[in-house]
Amino acid sequence: MTAPDARSGTGQPAELFFEDLVPGLTVDLGVVTVDGDEMVAFARRFDPQWYHVDPDLAGASRHGGLIASGFYTVSLFMRAYVDHLLSRAAADASPGLEELRWLAPVRAGDRLAVRVDVMGARPSTARPGLGTVSLTGTMLRLGPDDRPEQEVLRTRFRGWFAVRPAEADPAEADPAEANPAEASPADAGPAEASPAANADQPVSGTPRAEPHD
Repeated sequence: MTAPDARSGTGQPAELFFEDLVPGLTVDLGVVTVDGDEMVAFARRFDPQWYHVDPDLAGASRHGGLIASGFYTVSLFMRAYVDHLLSRAAADASPGLEELRWLAPVRAGDRLAVRVDVMGARPSTARPGLGTVSLTGTMLRLGPDDRPEQEVLRTRFRGWFAVRPAEADPAEADPAEANPAEASPADAGPAEASPAANADQPVSGTPRAEPHD
């Protein structure tokens, strides 16, 4: 069974850990196309302002038509982040974000290139066994030639990622466990777990919410 801290953000075995997310790394999160029906349905449910849901009013306004809710746009970013990075990385929770900016209107049919850049990484002071990674996420509208035309979203945030689990050293194994036949039945007593044997087993449990990183 995969240890909890060795699972990716989607529950699969992790292949990327804190040590892999080095400053300067850029991760391509693919291209998303804005679905008009989904865009309007999201706005009707969560952000029903007229320029998101009323095509007639929006068309007669300075917007020239419906524009996406900014929270719909950031949800597209989040899905791409999960699909292309968190699904592979030993991701824990996030302590929060520092910036979220909507830089240009997003419309149905727009094709948005998504990426994250690792800006910094250090061991977490609040969560032993985790590292805090500072990231910048961007979404850029692509033109007909697939070249970026305009940045539409920028966000700066932090994520917790598990450090790579240490492998147990076979030389440190308990001799009695390695050679059970040599153990005397007369000396048998309540079994005690060997610290060395359990060195690679993480402590599990629900972390307490703390405002630190």
